[in-house]
Amino acid sequence: MDRAEVPGMNREERLRRWIDAYSDTILKTCYLYLSDQGQAEDATQDTWIKAWNHMEAYECQQISNEKAWLLRIAINTCKDYKRTAWFRHIDRKKSLEELPPQLLTMEPRDESLTLLVMDLPDRYKQVILLYYFQGLTMQETAAALGSSQATVQRRLRKAEALLKSSLTGGETNEE
Repeated sequence: MDRAEVPGMNREERLRRWIDAYSDTILKTCYLYLSDQGQAEDATQDTWIKAWNHMEAYECQQISNEKAWLLRIAINTCKDYKRTAWFRHIDRKKSLEELPPQLLTMEPRDESLTLLVMDLPDRYKQVILLYYFQGLTMQETAAALGSSQATVQRRLRKAEALLKSSLTGGETNEE
């Protein structure tokens, strides 16, 4: 829902609506990106602060997809977290038991796939998270990542190939 659909909505109301609508989505994305529940919660809070601080830009640009805009802020926030010295010195390997409660409502097969996605390089993890996990279109995913659709399609194909290789134990069907 964009700004034009809710006339007279002030900043506080808009932020409250976004938090109600997208908090779980942002938290899951941050967790899958950072592989740490505490860091994901902090990144989610920072995402809301940045959204608040950039609300004027949102209003001026008349963003058509607020979810993609918020996910872009969240991913950029996660990238900032991953650049810190502290982040580089901790163990990021996770087991199924360590997944947060929001992700434990999945089927066991999906939990395993989630762990494989978490192990992908960031450029591939991003497109999988946005396209498959968040249900954005190719165009919305490209907008959220600040990339072209061709780049997103290429990364998506590569990510799918990496996941397939992991699922099949590195076997290929080529003869």
